[in-house]
Amino acid sequence: MIPTTTERVVLHTHKDDNDCISERTRQNVSHYASATPQTLDARLRHLDREWDVERVTALAGGLGLLAGGGLTLAFGTAWVAVPVLIAGFMLLHAVVGWSPLLPPIRKLGFRTACEISYERYALKALRGDFRRLAGVTTAHEREELSRFEGEGGAVVPDYGPDASDPEIINEAIRAVKA
Repeated sequence: MIPTTTERVVLHTHKDDNDCISERTRQNVSHYASATPQTLDARLRHLDREWDVERVTALAGGLGLLAGGGLTLAFGTAWVAVPVLIAGFMLLHAVVGWSPLLPPIRKLGFRTACEISYERYALKALRGDFRRLAGVTTAHEREELSRFEGEGGAVVPDYGPDASDPEIINEAIRAVKA
């Protein structure tokens, strides 16, 4: 059976590498838990630019295909095996989430888009972005809130529990993984 898109890379990554990546995410959330809104905004912008496993794999595959094509042109048709092999690896990665490139990519700490999103939404939860969502229930209320936020309406701070508390950090991470 073909694994789901969100699980396929994690399922084919060594447990120690997955644990290391999860721990780094937890440490990042912990580090930014008591940060200023400006610092959180900067971190969230950084997360938007972070390269994920798919992007790195596509880059490596594309470079390998170009190199293989160049070798074939320069040194003869025997080198056509290089781009054919790399294309096979890319197909394997697309279907099952594994290729020979995956272990070193994960060892280097590259995360899946889902793993990056865990950190993003944990930081947003700690910042309080989702506190008021339960009160917005009808389509009309959502439309009014969207219009209000789009007009730069004032946001009333809702001071809650200390965001640097390790239990709150773990709860935020559990909430976004659920």
